[in-house]
Amino acid sequence: MNVFDIIALFIFLAGLFIFLNIYILKLPSTIGLMIMALFLSLCLLSAGYLIPSLKIDAIHIEEYKYADIIYQIVLSFLLFSSALNMDFKRLAKHKKAVLVLATVGVLISTAVIGTSVYFMLGWIGIELSFLYCLVFGALISPTDPIAITEYIRRFKISKNVEMKIEGESLLNDGIAVVLALTLLDLAGGQADHQLSYFEVIYVFLADVGGGIFIGLVMGYIGYRLLRYVDNDEFHVEILITITIVLFGTTMADLMHVSSKQAAVIMGLVIGNEGRSTEVTGIAGDYVFKFWNLIQDSFATMLFVLIGLEMLVIPLRFDYFAAGFFAVNLVLLGRWMSVFIPIKILSVKKNFEPHTISIMSWGTLRGGIPIALSLTLPEFSGKDVIITMTYVVVVWTIIYQGLTLPLLIKSLVPNNKN
Repeated sequence: MNVFDIIALFIFLAGLFIFLNIYILKLPSTIGLMIMALFLSLCLLSAGYLIPSLKIDAIHIEEYKYADIIYQIVLSFLLFSSALNMDFKRLAKHKKAVLVLATVGVLISTAVIGTSVYFMLGWIGIELSFLYCLVFGALISPTDPIAITEYIRRFKISKNVEMKIEGESLLNDGIAVVLALTLLDLAGGQADHQLSYFEVIYVFLADVGGGIFIGLVMGYIGYRLLRYVDNDEFHVEILITITIVLFGTTMADLMHVSSKQAAVIMGLVIGNEGRSTEVTGIAGDYVFKFWNLIQDSFATMLFVLIGLEMLVIPLRFDYFAAGFFAVNLVLLGRWMSVFIPIKILSVKKNFEPHTISIMSWGTLRGGIPIALSLTLPEFSGKDVIITMTYVVVVWTIIYQGLTLPLLIKSLVPNNKN
């Protein structure tokens, strides 16, 4: 099975699951897709145990390197398309809160989750170094802008809260990815990769700053090119945006800076300059429709991948127990990463009373933690990180997703959705 076979399989399953969810389950797509993907995984595992010839070898699945495809291409396209549809003028009104939540919040979440997971694993008898626990804290911290944007708009909550959730989700993944990779470098223990703590800070800031710089440059180039293309030539406009994303993220990877941060900035520049009243129609409607289609399709593929990951992770009781303990610790880290910044910011800025509760419970995890955990280099303890990540992501999507309406109805009485 080659790369194209894998993509074709994901597209087929995604289309089938979307059809079944729309006409049978009628659940929010992220939840419905996750449930069906889990059901498919259970069926495949059961068939393998009942009929050994049908058993799927997890090692062979990992050899397909689909996680690399997801991380290098799918996530970049998803982040670009999400940023493309983000109204930066609306986001700018909340820029201070969004930036603090996306930076300080990630650092708080990483520290709280990593430290508490370290002591929890020691308590249940699983050995994992403190730095690798911090790696887990960083990779599980980003919230999924795709799942949140689709789901949160189903409810009549304050636009201020909605923009904070969307803005933070869009920006915190790039920060968390860079932090996770930097901590991973520090934890590696090899002489040529070992970093001091001061070097960690420098590398972190350089990666984020480099990603932002490349995103601004490539976004501006894309914007200038689109100005000279007639909107009737929509196929040319679409090809320009695809080229900008692929070339910009590849260049960022070659320069060892954050390609995911670059993808977000490119989307913000092209999307908001394209909507500018001064240059109305720079990016035609077909460009936005195309990237909306890409966003929906790739997001569906990601949730299918998350469900099928059960075929890869080791089925050990102690690892799953650690995962269920980690669910509560991740919720604690999320609450503290929202509570502390908002309490500090509320000295000069008013926040709705239900902001902390909705932002703590209503932010789902998605493809980025899964892709990061699967692409970690081999080390003692990698399997427990993959298992904990899987359990946390599935829990947030299904349980938190299904209970979010009850929370919103209790906090926002006029909400009838």
